[in-house]
Amino acid sequence: MSKKIFFLIIVLLSVESAFAQKSKPIKAITVAPTLDEKIQNEIVNFSGKVWIYAKNLDTGKNYALHADEQVRTASTIKLPIMTETFHQIAQGKINWTDEIILTKEKKQGGSGILFEFSDNTKLDLKTAVNLMIVVSDNTATNLVLDKVGTDNVNDFMDALGLKQTRSLRKVFGGGEAKVSSDARLKLFGLGVSSPRDMVKLLEMLEKGEIVSPEASADMLAILKRQQFKDGIGRGLLDTTPSASKSGSLDRLRSDVGIVYTRRGRIVMAITVDDMETVQYVPDNRGLLLIWRLSQILQEVLAK
Repeated sequence: MSKKIFFLIIVLLSVESAFAQKSKPIKAITVAPTLDEKIQNEIVNFSGKVWIYAKNLDTGKNYALHADEQVRTASTIKLPIMTETFHQIAQGKINWTDEIILTKEKKQGGSGILFEFSDNTKLDLKTAVNLMIVVSDNTATNLVLDKVGTDNVNDFMDALGLKQTRSLRKVFGGGEAKVSSDARLKLFGLGVSSPRDMVKLLEMLEKGEIVSPEASADMLAILKRQQFKDGIGRGLLDTTPSASKSGSLDRLRSDVGIVYTRRGRIVMAITVDDMETVQYVPDNRGLLLIWRLSQILQEVLAK
């Protein structure tokens, strides 16, 4: 074989090899959806409005969706009411053993159990606070507000820098706060807050900054015993505890809490409102959405 022919063969083989390499199919690059894309995909078909703020206290990672807008609180306002009660206890203005008389006139329907108690039953303030949070007792809430006052709750929220959070009145009326003179706030009912405010309040509790480390720990212990776990706490294993407070109105569901995952303490506040249908069932569409959103937030923010 001549040198020219040998050289030609080498060239042809090189060209063929290069062509084969260029013609290899390019693998598609899969881009994982962002947290916001996951959230938007979850709520796109939901008939209602959604507000969210969540934060991993151990990494600082967070997510916000209309987080600074004020929302109706329903029973989640009972969390700020509890903090003011502990505040006044620390100041010596009231005592856990203070006696409260449950008269017929003070009983309220809705959530709770005190409505079923005999008239003139005696209970102490500590019991009323526990019932206000653990079973979201409406009667207990009003009894506590009779002791601490809505305006004092709001003054304490101001002192904590939570300007969006206000206790407006007792359950089903009475005891109106001074700020209730604002016509706009009357639309919010029992209370008003924002997702960011609620997360900040829970963050301060977790850091032991509300009243004292001991008082903060006591309040978190009460929140961990809260019985309504159909939103944030739904399906959580015993190895993943949560401290939360939920709220509900005809077309609203709200849940605020801390989920203690192995990869971080995830604090979140989720509100859904303006739902089309009224359903007081565990599988209410709003509750199911809060549950799914809480799972997404845990999955992504805990990474």
